[in-house]
Amino acid sequence: MRELSDKMEGLVSHNAIKKYEMGLMMPDSKVLIALATALNVKTDYFFRPYEVSIDNIEFRKKSKLMVKEANSIKEKVTDAISNYIELEQFLNLSSVFMNPLNEHLISTGEDVEEAVNLLLKSWKLGINALPNVVELLEDKGIKVIEIDDNEFFDGLSGWANNNIPVIVINKNFSVDRKRLTALHELAHLLLVFNENVDQKGKERLCHRFAGAMLMPIETFIQEIGSSRKDISIPELIVLKETYGISMQAIMARAKNLGVITEEKFVKFRCWLNKDSNRRKEIGFGEYVGSENSTRFKQLLYRATSEELISMSKAANLANQKLASFRDEFIQV
Repeated sequence: MRELSDKMEGLVSHNAIKKYEMGLMMPDSKVLIALATALNVKTDYFFRPYEVSIDNIEFRKKSKLMVKEANSIKEKVTDAISNYIELEQFLNLSSVFMNPLNEHLISTGEDVEEAVNLLLKSWKLGINALPNVVELLEDKGIKVIEIDDNEFFDGLSGWANNNIPVIVINKNFSVDRKRLTALHELAHLLLVFNENVDQKGKERLCHRFAGAMLMPIETFIQEIGSSRKDISIPELIVLKETYGISMQAIMARAKNLGVITEEKFVKFRCWLNKDSNRRKEIGFGEYVGSENSTRFKQLLYRATSEELISMSKAANLANQKLASFRDEFIQV
């Protein structure tokens, strides 16, 4: 240990090296590089694949999604999170996620509206349109994973190793659907429901949470008004393009807040469902913002650039071929 400390030009003491071996301390990136240089190995030599378990899964699925497909999705997520956490280890990054709504019990839609207002204040978001939901969630310490799957997979949320929040969305969805899905899954992570709320009720309240995050009640009333007999399609398109929320979610929010009647909402849904393109809102405006998970790749490029991991290790973590990763990795 003393010889290794000397070879590292005294950057750390032999006592520190002993603590690294015993798992009492973690070396920072500077020390890792020095250790690797002294021992003539890559820094990823010091790490083993990080195993995770994903628990408390809230798996939303349609009837056409088979159990085998659901298990396949969970395995994909487990693998992606394992790589994510292993990468953070190389960079010596860690964070403790705090739930601002942990003591706010949810029983009704009004409770959800209060919870959203609390969260907006806690995260200092204001009541304007959210520019990038996925980026926001990643900034708050939530691991967001996008997977390429069929249209019957909506999303899931859960906890890796009981303390790391995870949200998974389908990368093939439209931007506005990604936003709503991600926030619906956020609700599953944050909201503490009264024991009397059944599963169907939880889903309904989580959906209301997502709509309220995209258009808080104060914003919604300013844009729509407190009571409406009719809402035009062009008006819905403008709101969709401004706030990144689907026409269906806007109308559901109007119904929940009592701005329109249940009868008016049902009539709108019937009109929408008469045509598959209407139901998918094809030709009814488009939110031009971006919703992609980028943090993992950013960390990957950083670790590779700082030579904390080898090019082959980076490709392995990204589930890419080495040649493909080398082509996209341009260092200056």
